[in-house]
Amino acid sequence: MTTKDPRAAGLARLAALVADETRAACLLALLDGRAWTAGELARHAGVAASTLSEHLGKLVAGGLLAEERQGRHRYVRLADARGAQLVEDLAAQVAPGIAERPRTLRQAGAGSAMARGRTCYDHLAGRLGIAVTDALTARGLLLQDTGFALTDAGLRWFGTAGIGLDRRGRRPLARACLDWTERRPHLAGVAGAALCRHALETGWCVRIGSERAVKVTEAGERALSELLGIPAQALR
Repeated sequence: MTTKDPRAAGLARLAALVADETRAACLLALLDGRAWTAGELARHAGVAASTLSEHLGKLVAGGLLAEERQGRHRYVRLADARGAQLVEDLAAQVAPGIAERPRTLRQAGAGSAMARGRTCYDHLAGRLGIAVTDALTARGLLLQDTGFALTDAGLRWFGTAGIGLDRRGRRPLARACLDWTERRPHLAGVAGAALCRHALETGWCVRIGSERAVKVTEAGERALSELLGIPAQALR
């Protein structure tokens, strides 16, 4: 007699949650790491508020989203970094040719900005994320031999740069995350999140538009050139 794998039912439920275009659109939007209102997500997904509410209920019940209420507003966000990793990893499996081509100049511009630099939940992605990851690796601060790992020099670099690393939780210090536009891994984990947070707080990067796109500022170009030797043209 065949014994069923006890994980099978859970995996099937998770796959069913993601296997809906409206819910997938919401999950991708929430990769910006911020909390969105139900109304904002409804407009983003192009569905009625009542329809979106039903989808959000399923995602919250399934553990992919967390819900917060402030007054009459309902906010949702990705429940944790593991859920964000799942969404990004699945998105990375979509071949470039399958993605819908932009229909307008605005869509084309937004796509170009996302490819240049964006946040992936709480770390940097796109060409910006790859440039930072490559620079850390070239300087011996990050190893990519068997998964990502910060070297002792890398730990000192973060301290010297004034980027604190909270190592108290179970989240890995450094983790590879497959970049869906570059098709190469960029830095995630505690170190990736700390670097992204520092870049936004110090004004090295600023968010642009309503998507996850970020732009490196002149101050960011100078800092990343001084700290990691990344040429300015690689960040534009």
